[in-house]
Amino acid sequence: MKRTWTGRRLPGVVLAAAVVIGGVACSPASPEEGASAAPESFGPAGYRGLTPGMAKDAALASGKLATAPTSTLDGCADFSYAGGPAPDPARMKAEADAEAKAKDLNKKADELQADPEPKPGASAEESAKAAEKSAKDTRLFADAAQASADLAGKREERDKAFVAAGGASFGKNGLRELAAPSDAKTAEGIGAGSSLVELKTAYDAKGVKVGDNGRFQVPVDGKPDWFYEFTVNGEKVGSVSMVDSKSKCA
Repeated sequence: MKRTWTGRRLPGVVLAAAVVIGGVACSPASPEEGASAAPESFGPAGYRGLTPGMAKDAALASGKLATAPTSTLDGCADFSYAGGPAPDPARMKAEADAEAKAKDLNKKADELQADPEPKPGASAEESAKAAEKSAKDTRLFADAAQASADLAGKREERDKAFVAAGGASFGKNGLRELAAPSDAKTAEGIGAGSSLVELKTAYDAKGVKVGDNGRFQVPVDGKPDWFYEFTVNGEKVGSVSMVDSKSKCA
């Protein structure tokens, strides 16, 4: 016989059925049930399995980073997180060219010997040659200085792109800088978009200061030589990273 639901609630029947069927319907949900996991903090334990001082090979094997670097300027290798910005061949070539030019010109400038003073009674030809060499040396020094300035500009562009996208940078001793993606925050709740007031409130007691590069710096708890670095645009935090102060690129 086909049974139909009449829509009438029979006293005691519905409640009994709910209790009998596995005893589930009237059981209260556990506190964890349905609750979303707390977002991962960017801090001393690292981020996405990448930890301070981690070897490059181990970090790449984790699958958390892209397989090709976005920059190798100065001997450091910068990698985006998996799915992040791809390498820009034109930018990388410009960095390599600027680095090679600066090294070449500064090497030549360092090798120049001081010009001897023209001897008394030097001929006009000798004086002209000395003046020509002096002018040539002056141009070399100026070119070397300009090349160094151009290289500094490339470094600044690289650093801004790196911290804006987030990722990991490796030197000769392993992970030297870990940059947070834009949606990550420290355990104190500071991340991109936080106000300067919030930054200072969170870290004043931990000795926040402005570094030589103009970024706000705070020691990382439990990680000697490591510090947080916050870029600030106007009154807002632009990016967050952790840096090993003693790590070298090459």
